[in-house]
Amino acid sequence: MKLVVTVLARDEADVIDAQVAFHLNAGADLVIATDNNSQDGTTEILRAYEREGCLHLIHEPAEGLRQSEWVTRMARLAATEFAADWVINTDADEFWWPRGESLKQVLAAVPRRYGVVEAFWRSFVPRPDDGEFFAERMTARLTQQAPINDPSSFYRPVTKVAHRADPQVVVGRGNHGLVGSSLLPLRTWHPLEVLHFPLRSRAQWRRKVELQGVAFTEHIERAGTGYHLKGYDALQSGRIEEQHSSLVVDDVALARGLEDGTLAVDTRLRDAIRSLRTDEGFAVGKPLTFPPLTLADDATYAVEAAVLGEADVIRVERRIDALEQRLRALERPFARNPSR
Repeated sequence: MKLVVTVLARDEADVIDAQVAFHLNAGADLVIATDNNSQDGTTEILRAYEREGCLHLIHEPAEGLRQSEWVTRMARLAATEFAADWVINTDADEFWWPRGESLKQVLAAVPRRYGVVEAFWRSFVPRPDDGEFFAERMTARLTQQAPINDPSSFYRPVTKVAHRADPQVVVGRGNHGLVGSSLLPLRTWHPLEVLHFPLRSRAQWRRKVELQGVAFTEHIERAGTGYHLKGYDALQSGRIEEQHSSLVVDDVALARGLEDGTLAVDTRLRDAIRSLRTDEGFAVGKPLTFPPLTLADDATYAVEAAVLGEADVIRVERRIDALEQRLRALERPFARNPSR
């Protein structure tokens, strides 16, 4: 079996080295990366992996954050040019964690009739920036007990998908699903977790807000999500430092979250990255060892899967409400003038 991981990056030098090394040591045979006009050293990091023969690099000069288009291109390339059996489409701030011996091992166990596997998205909260590497600082994450009703939050419990290689695949926005695919999803088993680190430092958050704000205001027809819009508004009005501070979880907030069950300490990535560190960077060809799961782990995971299902119901209800509002708006002119 051959596993290919794709990643789309722009100005992610603080995380991309660890991200690529992690997946190559977690079971991926190859990484396909698209670099979109990076200016901070990301390109040079990716080129180093390309020279080692474990990464295929695509340079994308276009503006507009055309994520679905560019990720679809990589996913199809994995199938047509690199003979992949499975493909995982990642963001630069994600680390896909297998609930088994390796990414390849858990995907190899999927029955042949199924072609899509869902993974839990685990969002780690920003912690005070003391200059340490993000994985050393960010060891607290939201649990599935955290609030799920805030549509503006990027911490909402959602899933992402891994899929069998398909030369005709279309990857949806945010890599959360496939569009019009005939691949059958396996919805009752979640053998993967996505450790997500969206806000790693003040400087990184400012740059992310700036890039996405420009993309949504100048290049993308649809509106941005709630947190994109809030961040860009803060940047435009000179409140970005204040807004960043409001998102950081300090020691008091961490203690409160641990007590009420909305936060959990999770040092898995920190420990994995420590094991890969060398004087020159991160080792490749040093397979990670993933700790075996206990019955307690499985029981907790089953409860979290149920909470995720509740979140899906809420999102469906929101969509239905929005459609009903649009329908009523369309019906109003006809109600006022029945002869039309």
